[in-house]
Amino acid sequence: MHAQLSTIIEALQQFLAADQISTNETVRENHGQDESYHQMTLPDVVVFPKTTEEVSKIMEVANTYEIAVIPFGRGSSLEGHIIPVTHTLTIDFIHMDQILEIRPEDLLVRVQPGVTRVQLNKELKKHGLFFSVDPGADATLGGMAATNASGTTAVRYGVMRDQVRDLEVVLADGRIIHTGSLAAKSSSGYHLNGLFVGSEGTLGCFTELTLRVYGIPEFEMAARAVFPTVRQAIEAATNILQAGVPIARVELVDEQSMQQVNAYSGTDYLVKPTLFLEFHGNEAGLAQDVAFTREIMDDNGCLEVFFETDTKARHELWEARHNLAYAYTHGYRGRKLMSTDVVVPIAALADAIEYAAKLIEETGLIGGVLGHVGDGNFHALVMMDPNNPEEFARAKKFNESLVEFGLDHGGTCTGEHGVGLGKRQYQQREHGASLDVMRAIKQTLDPKNILNPGKLISESEVLH
Repeated sequence: MHAQLSTIIEALQQFLAADQISTNETVRENHGQDESYHQMTLPDVVVFPKTTEEVSKIMEVANTYEIAVIPFGRGSSLEGHIIPVTHTLTIDFIHMDQILEIRPEDLLVRVQPGVTRVQLNKELKKHGLFFSVDPGADATLGGMAATNASGTTAVRYGVMRDQVRDLEVVLADGRIIHTGSLAAKSSSGYHLNGLFVGSEGTLGCFTELTLRVYGIPEFEMAARAVFPTVRQAIEAATNILQAGVPIARVELVDEQSMQQVNAYSGTDYLVKPTLFLEFHGNEAGLAQDVAFTREIMDDNGCLEVFFETDTKARHELWEARHNLAYAYTHGYRGRKLMSTDVVVPIAALADAIEYAAKLIEETGLIGGVLGHVGDGNFHALVMMDPNNPEEFARAKKFNESLVEFGLDHGGTCTGEHGVGLGKRQYQQREHGASLDVMRAIKQTLDPKNILNPGKLISESEVLH
């Protein structure tokens, strides 16, 4: 326990109510592990602020007593972002969950960090709007900004960084800043939005987000297309994008994963490499796009294709895709899911996925491959026993091999899950001298290294 924990708690009690501070072991356990395979570590204390001013005061206390701080949303991250590496105060934003302002004319919304994606879209629907980033999990928007989340719709609408217009951030010493404005563009100053989005809680705590939203499309259509091979499916997806078809989602699910889809979702889809697609637009334009898409698929050996315009059928299709991780975990109880997250240039994607499938077979691991084929991001889902050292080592080696492949082909070690604990060891190779620039920024903004230490940029970064 931190030597001054009782003193820290006394300082917190000066401005937080009793139910906003917890050292309860169960509460601490709930904040000591995300959905990753990384081992649980408990924070010393968890606090539940309700205002930006309270967050500012919390940071002032943490800075004074030099205890680490980790911002916490839903705990749905996949690389150990919220797991402490030293004595830690975790800030849970569950009570900062208000949608503060919707500006339909500006296509903007202002929210607190604890607002979830589903919560926001439910409210936006009343205005004919929607928020585009869909990572699958009903994550908080603060957490999504912290990891620069993306997901299935990134091919059309971009990633989380593309949606952030402004952030209110509490810095390590308690100062409150804004990183942008309401304007659609700016050439003024450094691009602080881009710096803080994806910083994984290492530079500050987000207390408000101003986000870009979109009009709900007039017409939506989903499709499921089956191919003999992964390569043919990827080539078809690439050709669709090259043809300028306004596709909103294009997801690849390999043969092994289609088996899990059927077992978990009760579907009877053909067990072959499959593309899940969605089109947004107006009805007349989409009719032409769909006809063109059919031709492209046929040219690439498509075995069968089904189009769905019915809302219920579309939701069922995407629910089956989104539940794939849960399909694996339910299918192999007692094991933990390791989800890799490599991005390569589109031209290297087929080779990368074939390499991943070959490695799964060679290593004897249980798993499959899926991908956001529109942007070169793919995930290998591997089920392993973390209590079996040999199997755990094989899974980690498998992950490392995929990262090496990605970096060798001009890619990145993570496309949307973030770095956290799991990808720190690859940062030097990927960024080279740029990593020193990142460390200099960290040192300037957080000289005492209290903001989520040991994550993102340093293998050995811990408090002393």
